[in-house]
Amino acid sequence: MNYWLMKSEPESFSWEQQVENDVEPWTGIRSHQAKKNLQAMKVGDRAFFYHSNTGKEIVGVVEVVREAYPDPTADTEAWVCVDVKAIGPMPTAVTLAAVKADPEFEDLALVRQSRLSVVPVSKAHWQRLCELGGWHDEKQRPGRRGKA
Repeated sequence: MNYWLMKSEPESFSWEQQVENDVEPWTGIRSHQAKKNLQAMKVGDRAFFYHSNTGKEIVGVVEVVREAYPDPTADTEAWVCVDVKAIGPMPTAVTLAAVKADPEFEDLALVRQSRLSVVPVSKAHWQRLCELGGWHDEKQRPGRRGKA
């Protein structure tokens, strides 16, 4: 299993909408590096759902349930999307400020490539971020933060 972080502006698509929809295509990616990351995703991979711009925090966890296919929102077939399913909310949101303050994350793509909307996360970083957010896979269920 590989791990990822996927950014969404909550004004455009929020964690609450992901939960309500359960499975949702992750569309609108128009960066070649982010596209390569989407193409590398496999069914069963996990990703942090990150609110960018407003909040700047990890708020939930999703799982890839359909691998890369042509993005139906794109004008050309050059762009792809994946389908992700809500797994559960992060019990305690992990803020960008907290990540930047922790020297363990200096090489995390969220810090190094801050504008990239889909980034890989190492297993070690995944485990540390889960620890900071109080995430335990076996206990989580879809829902809003604090209601897992």
